[in-house]
Amino acid sequence: MNGTLYLIPCPISDQTDVWDVLPAANRAIMDSLDYFIVENTRSARRFLSKARVSRPIDTLEFAELNEHTTAPQQIEALVKPLLEGRSAGVISEAGVPAVADPGAAVVALCHKKGIRVVPLVGPSSIILAMMASGQNGQSFAFNGYLPVKEPERSRAVKRLEARASSEHQSQAFIETPYRNVKLFGELLQCCAPDTVLTVAADITAPTELVATHTVAEWRRLKAPDIHKRPAIFIIGK
Repeated sequence: MNGTLYLIPCPISDQTDVWDVLPAANRAIMDSLDYFIVENTRSARRFLSKARVSRPIDTLEFAELNEHTTAPQQIEALVKPLLEGRSAGVISEAGVPAVADPGAAVVALCHKKGIRVVPLVGPSSIILAMMASGQNGQSFAFNGYLPVKEPERSRAVKRLEARASSEHQSQAFIETPYRNVKLFGELLQCCAPDTVLTVAADITAPTELVATHTVAEWRRLKAPDIHKRPAIFIIGK
């Protein structure tokens, strides 16, 4: 009989206690597992230690699934223990696994192999940012990272702005934290004055910031302090 693949969320912010953002029901499942497929072993060990799982951390097995795990045989090797009856937990660097995260590759293979996949409840920066934005939560899209270089970046922003206008669909995206300030400035230059822009940074942390204004209003306000802070950007009409 196959094992089960559990998708285990972890806190988005290091400043947040594990059990302040995860439901207590997750604890029993986490305590039951001794095999974890993780984006980064060091951070996963730290998360499980802070969660005070019942098994000693040194007795747990960790296998990494990240941007370097690309060969099909590598993914097959990660799933093999589940085909032998062993259950596993997938842990991302932050937030929910398999969304904007390499964990999706092992989830897809588990479906092909007939292995049960169980998502556990936990914080998603994308969903939390949408909830707090005041923008259209009925229809929205997450677009990952925009192109880094011009003119590709401006073209991408214009396409998202056009979609937000024509489809009334909120468009969410992210940037490497040290490029946040530059992206924010480019959005104010590139977008129409009536475009609505949400900036959501440090979601769930004590320093959390969520603000929504039109581009015209943002141009009159002091720029938010988002340098090197994990952030979600959302544009809408």
